[in-house]
Amino acid sequence: MEFGIVQFTSDRGLKPHILAPLIEEAGFASYYVPEHGHIPTRRDAAHPQTGDSSLPDDRYMRTLDPWTTLAAAAAVTERIRLATAVALPVQSDPITLAKTLATLDHISGGRVTLGVGFGWNLDELGDHNVPPGRRRTMLREYLEAMRALWTDEEAEYHGEFVDFGTSWAWPKPPQGLIPTLVGAAGNEKNFKWIARSADGWITTPGEADIEGSVELLKKTWAEAGREGDPQIVVLDFRPDPEKLERWREIGVTTVLYGLPDDSVEKASAYLAKLAGKLGIAPAVV
Repeated sequence: MEFGIVQFTSDRGLKPHILAPLIEEAGFASYYVPEHGHIPTRRDAAHPQTGDSSLPDDRYMRTLDPWTTLAAAAAVTERIRLATAVALPVQSDPITLAKTLATLDHISGGRVTLGVGFGWNLDELGDHNVPPGRRRTMLREYLEAMRALWTDEEAEYHGEFVDFGTSWAWPKPPQGLIPTLVGAAGNEKNFKWIARSADGWITTPGEADIEGSVELLKKTWAEAGREGDPQIVVLDFRPDPEKLERWREIGVTTVLYGLPDDSVEKASAYLAKLAGKLGIAPAVV
């Protein structure tokens, strides 16, 4: 089981080329960032945490572009995985996004993980002409089309939302297929989607009692004929040794923690303290 850091990026927080090396030097395994291109000021969609249209944090309207952020992090790190928690692919053009991700994987030496979401903010999705009732199908087609572009010498895809004829597209990701994780509630509907179309699950914030959900995911995974085990990434708030050992035993692969990012001093002190609690040794330069 590995430990990573998720930064709720904003134009007021530490820039990625400053924070990412601190994360790597402290011994953490990954750096995750979110995506929101914009937040409509008038919304009908309820936020999962507040239960209404209010936002729990004004950084939702201030997030940095994830791909530029991770590219900046790639340029100043060598080992940590570069990931999203979560990105919203259906708000982009799939052919262009496939190129962006392949390029990011290329320049980082194969360190990219794509965490995606279905999108709780239906008003935001609507501004990208995403039909709310079809957003899962749309995301599935986007991922299938991007995988074709990443792996096939002459790629093509024909679906409801993505349609292109035989095409060339390089670079190909060094990993072959970029791992894809889905951030969503731990229920049967979402796990069936993951078992069909992704490589693992990212828990939602505050979803700590996960033993039953992990069991259901593994059962759904096996019934779908998938080999091995799904990746399981858990968002945690404070480390508890007994809880972490329990998660390790049930197959959690990565545990993520947020951090203060308003200064280098605060971030460095927090990373050192957290690493100490987790038993992480600083990276050897």
